[in-house]
Amino acid sequence: MRVLVIGAVACGTRAACRLKRLRPDAEILMIDQDQYISYGGCGMPYYLTGDVSHIDELRRTTFHAIRDERFFKEAKGIEVLTRVKAEEIDRRKKTVKVRWLDTGKTEEIGYDKLVLATGTKPKVPPIPGVDLEGVHTLSNLHDAIRIKEKLVKGEVKNPLVIGAGFIGLEVVEAFGESWGLPVTLLEYFPQVLPRLIDPVLSRIVENHLRNKGVKVVLNARIKEIVGENGKVVGVRTEDGFYPADLVLLATGVIPNTDLAKQAGLLVSPLTGGIVVNERMQTSDPDIYAGGDCVEVVHLITGKRMLMPQGSLANKQGRVIGTNLAGGYARFKGTIGAFILKCFDMSIGGCGISLGVAKAEGFVDATYALNIQHERAHFFSIGCSYYNLVFDKRTGKVLGFQSVGPYTDGTLARVHAMSTLLLQKPSVADLVELELAYSPPFNTALDPINVVGHVAENLIFERFKPIEWEEVLRRLRERDRDLLIVDVRTPEEAKEMVQRYPNWINLPYQGAKEAIKTLPKDKDLVVVCSVGTRSYEVVRWLKAEGYDRVFMPMGGVVLAKSWGEDVR
Repeated sequence: MRVLVIGAVACGTRAACRLKRLRPDAEILMIDQDQYISYGGCGMPYYLTGDVSHIDELRRTTFHAIRDERFFKEAKGIEVLTRVKAEEIDRRKKTVKVRWLDTGKTEEIGYDKLVLATGTKPKVPPIPGVDLEGVHTLSNLHDAIRIKEKLVKGEVKNPLVIGAGFIGLEVVEAFGESWGLPVTLLEYFPQVLPRLIDPVLSRIVENHLRNKGVKVVLNARIKEIVGENGKVVGVRTEDGFYPADLVLLATGVIPNTDLAKQAGLLVSPLTGGIVVNERMQTSDPDIYAGGDCVEVVHLITGKRMLMPQGSLANKQGRVIGTNLAGGYARFKGTIGAFILKCFDMSIGGCGISLGVAKAEGFVDATYALNIQHERAHFFSIGCSYYNLVFDKRTGKVLGFQSVGPYTDGTLARVHAMSTLLLQKPSVADLVELELAYSPPFNTALDPINVVGHVAENLIFERFKPIEWEEVLRRLRERDRDLLIVDVRTPEEAKEMVQRYPNWINLPYQGAKEAIKTLPKDKDLVVVCSVGTRSYEVVRWLKAEGYDRVFMPMGGVVLAKSWGEDVR
């Protein structure tokens, strides 16, 4: 059996190596149009920060061998041709026309089975000036090397990033914290990480970025990238001009499907990805495809989508290798799990956000918020924020997001939730979930259990939620129908009580009796630090016959984390 693999970064190399282990007699040839193969592309932002000391570290194995043509030939028994571009597939003859980029020589290579792992290409927005010198993308090692060289030479004074997705947030850290440069971040949508996390958490991230010196501009409508003498000097939006001598386009990617289309393979008109079945076969059963160039099924919505992630590419490559060897492996889809580092913050999630849930027709979707220490409070290194998206009518869990300190806490909860989401859990399942406890590692009730409790309380309408945006707006407007009941200690509440005439303090430890004197003709908004004490007081008020009682989830800590002047 002769197998030809086109693309030798993640999926392609994984498929080839898996096949060779299962079928040592298989003849495998990999080709790639680049000179660099089998590298950790997700590590490129950290090459810019300096956490990765040399570009070759992204190409090394754990035992320090560089994954190049010689490595695959000698260690894996797989032949690799680099700087060779596949130009045309003849499915009837089972051949691929290739061109050597350095010499122009062409040749036809035959195959029994073919694997397409052609990845993606940058999505370059149709903005005037994108071809100016100093405008970059970060899609391969060449891009990373060029940007790093400019940073090292001191040629970059005002970097600007367009796009606040994964790459955008990782690269602003490199420009800002690692190189000490004033960096501007422009985002088209009204929040960072759009569609990935909900505004209740994105505002925490935005405030964190600003505290780190990043100029964050949301709702940015870019008119042009401005240049002088062929070099970029800034970006003009509808609202102003932002100087820049380096512009990074972090505006996403599109599947590289030109070869598949030329071959007449089925490519989705909706997603733009190559259509494959669970065995990663294309519409031609002798041609497999995987990695960032294929569409996948989202296991929450059931819809096909693009999910360009190195983890999925490696999983799909293993499935392809197994099936090429005569096995039966399946890639059923994705739960959308992700995690990233943003300065000293961890951001992660899985499933779908509330915004996506509403757009997908989950009309009863809502969210529950929990702020909690990652470990027992006497071992704590800080609080994390946990956001659960669920269907209030059915109790079905739809998604989960977490923002917290740069520890393993966010990763642990995303791992647990992404595993649980495969089982289509309900809120009750989260409440019952058993997770390990010891004070140095966790709280007695894991944050996942507790955010489940909050969701359960919302389902049974044990409290009425009110958004902090509304509370703050009514406070500023001096709304006479609003009364904030702060159940923190007098010392904690003092500043807000002095600032606002409709902000009163009834300390938790004496509140059970004191609440009986509160007026029933006002909207009582009960607050504490994170919501634990205020929830109990809300229940006491309900028992006393009060109806106009509300509680903003997350307490005062949430509003402060947004950068609001709440003490």
